Amino acid sequence: MIAISDLSKVYTTDTIETTALDRLNLSIEKGSFVAIKGPSGCGKSTLLHILGLMDTPTEGSYILNGTKTETLSISERDRLRRNTIGFVFQKFNLIDSLSVYENIELPLLYTGVAAPERKDRIQKVLERLEIANRKNHYPYQLSGGQQQRVAVARCIITDPMLILADEPTGNLDSLNGEQVMKIFQDLNAEGRTIVMVTHDDKYAGYAQRIINLYDGRIVHND
Repeated sequence: MIAISDLSKVYTTDTIETTALDRLNLSIEKGSFVAIKGPSGCGKSTLLHILGLMDTPTEGSYILNGTKTETLSISERDRLRRNTIGFVFQKFNLIDSLSVYENIELPLLYTGVAAPERKDRIQKVLERLEIANRKNHYPYQLSGGQQQRVAVARCIITDPMLILADEPTGNLDSLNGEQVMKIFQDLNAEGRTIVMVTHDDKYAGYAQRIINLYDGRIVHND
């Protein structure tokens, strides 16, 4: 699913140059569940943004499901991201002015799914994540755990092959955090590839493989 070779990311200003990622080499197989760990500032989120085609490397190669991403145009990158990747964020990133139903529907509108199919798919994912009774509520009316379930529903509504999760339990208590991790395990069991950034050893333990980053380099790779 993922192959990166000699990948680096350097941020440059007028006075300073910061290396966020330093010549990484990494392969992630289809259907695997991988946790990326490391201290703040080690490059975890930068790596996830590059994997999600939201940022580009300064040097090196990133191949996603057989496609060399560094040669793609902006529109081609956007299309590949929409068709292949789902995202879950620590702060949920729900739109406050939209209901639960409308937040989940949004990715389907971008991909042009017809209204009857949208309704059917949304109802199924609402029931799967046990939030059907909240579909007309707004994010501010939900608990943190409920908001993250909505965020997961929005992520999987397009049936992505790859799920990228950036500290998905960071704003949750332990009970809700464990529930979200069990949802990820179920999604992985269905064949989806999951790459999750976390600083928590307990949640990293749900993954099949743990990659430790330090100062932009891989220092341990189970």
